[in-house]
Amino acid sequence: METTPDQLKILSLDIGGSHIKGTILNAKGELQKAYEKVPTPIPASPENVIAAIKKLVIDFPAFDRISVGFPGYVKDGVIKTAPNLSTELWKNFDLAKKLEEELGHPAKVVNDADMQGLGVVRGKGLELVITLGTGFGTALLYNGNLLPHLEFSHQPFGKSESYDKYIGEVAIEKEGYKKWNRRMQKVFEVLKTVFNYDYLYIGGGNSDKLTFKLDKNMKIVSNADGIKGGTRLWVNDLIPESTEKAIKAKLK
Repeated sequence: METTPDQLKILSLDIGGSHIKGTILNAKGELQKAYEKVPTPIPASPENVIAAIKKLVIDFPAFDRISVGFPGYVKDGVIKTAPNLSTELWKNFDLAKKLEEELGHPAKVVNDADMQGLGVVRGKGLELVITLGTGFGTALLYNGNLLPHLEFSHQPFGKSESYDKYIGEVAIEKEGYKKWNRRMQKVFEVLKTVFNYDYLYIGGGNSDKLTFKLDKNMKIVSNADGIKGGTRLWVNDLIPESTEKAIKAKLK
């Protein structure tokens, strides 16, 4: 029997440098089970990551579609870069196809910040989403639509060779949170100047370590909020326009 849009269940996964997180969502973006996670394997090869995903979801309820947020540049479900996992192991690896083969359902894979963005934005104007975790992720959306992914994290900043190195996990371990917060203030000033965004959303495991006051058009969002983007990856393809608008309104 064909699954109707209202019955749709989506396995939504967030692959990070330290953990792989997952849940099951319905067509409204509502969690159907508790958010769970497992450590990201070392080495984080495609084979090891897929094995960890299979272990994570073994007792999950049934699902019909798979959505994945991946920490790197992704094109049509194929991994192009994976700076915080190991690009050489992942280069040109078709993760969407492999997950479809291993888990038996259609899969979509996008950059992790892109999926976070789809889950948290209001859908009005130019909105920037950043993730502060092992590295620095960015997503840009206009009126709720994803713009071509920018690997902004690889731009040099100050004396550092990239934003990843300047404010990523390695920088925190080396410099401590006090200096990291000063660096984040500088980064926010640059983002405001470069993007002129209407709203900025801040996610990732280190977002709650920010100690200074944010502007009125800046907001910290949770991973649980961001993982709702897993529903939006499928909404446009499977649901009539009138239903899609209603779902998007509920997701806001």
